[in-house]
Amino acid sequence: MAVQANLAKALDKSYEDKTVREILDGPPSALAGLTPEHDAVLRDTFAINTVRELGSNKFFAIAGVLVALENKEG
Repeated sequence: MAVQANLAKALDKSYEDKTVREILDGPPSALAGLTPEHDAVLRDTFAINTVRELGSNKFFAIAGVLVALENKEG
């Protein structure tokens, strides 16, 4: 099954035409709103160098689940 998603607003302009793999292999600043300065902080603090590492980081994943659960508690 093919899946399409428009992520243009979530990505830095230079990554809007990239494949998912290229985005995941890119720096966190490939995401809209993050800068090379954020890349340095994430690298130095959490050893996160790519969007893939950011998305699979256990601390960020747990925080995302907690936010989702809060929205379900009503």
